Amino acid sequence: MFENIKADLQAALDKDPAARNKLEVILTYSGFKAIVKYRIAHWFHKKGWFLLARIISQRAKKKTGIEIHPAAKIGKGIFIDHGSGVVIGETTEIGDNVTIYQGVTLGGTGKISGKRHPTIKDNVMISAGAKVLGPVVIGEFSKIGAGSVVLKDVPPYSTVVGVPGRIVRLYGKKYNDLDQKLPDPILEELKRLNNRISRLEEECGILSCKYSIANEIEETKEGNEAK
Repeated sequence: MFENIKADLQAALDKDPAARNKLEVILTYSGFKAIVKYRIAHWFHKKGWFLLARIISQRAKKKTGIEIHPAAKIGKGIFIDHGSGVVIGETTEIGDNVTIYQGVTLGGTGKISGKRHPTIKDNVMISAGAKVLGPVVIGEFSKIGAGSVVLKDVPPYSTVVGVPGRIVRLYGKKYNDLDQKLPDPILEELKRLNNRISRLEEECGILSCKYSIANEIEETKEGNEAK
């Protein structure tokens, strides 16, 4: 337990540029406080002290806004940044070096018994407000974009965005853990369609709508050429 807490503390220092020293993390970081309380509650849960474990986890929730079920299995080096609103369900399994932002839910989709929460592999980043629901598996080094809702398995080295979550990059290069600049597949598709419509209008001699994205792109190009 203490080795895991030590790794969690180091993860906060490594992944948060605002963290100045260990004492600051210990005294002021709600995510670190919640994970320490979870480690203690999990230890009691494994010993069969289920009620005491739940009491510890609920007190941690009241103080930090982060709810982690004591039965969840969490590896070392987890970093919960900001953390308010994070919920981690009973049968959730989280690997090593995982980064979780505020508002994330690792939850179930119904009242089924047994394994009903996600499995998060090593080195995954789950951005703010993302929901990963059901017994899905998120592969190693994957990134879940802010506000995404993931209901299906995600392969390793993937980037997922949208509702429902869509894989927009697969087996790409290894990303920096804290890089949340993700593509918007819907906007990209709209731009592509607008460009095609613009070409058709030009060939047919039809004036395009002045509010078209294609016009904005063309005006930007003309402005760059003028410079």
